[in-house]
Amino acid sequence: MKNSVRELRAERGWSQAMLADLLNVSRQTVNAIETGRYDPSLPLAFAIARVFDAPIEAIFDADEPTTRKASR
Repeated sequence: MKNSVRELRAERGWSQAMLADLLNVSRQTVNAIETGRYDPSLPLAFAIARVFDAPIEAIFDADEPTTRKASR
């Protein structure tokens, strides 16, 4: 699922660690969400929406698959 978490975080000047603290998750979880390797649970998606003060559908696009690079 494509999302705009990285862009929203960058607009606020937050590090991944700062966002992780706000969401009570690990920095690795934030990184995995931003890179599309992990789709957040519904409760976490709502928490992300609250932190950014935006509707979930403005952050996550379920119709747009994440482009993943093949690992080598």
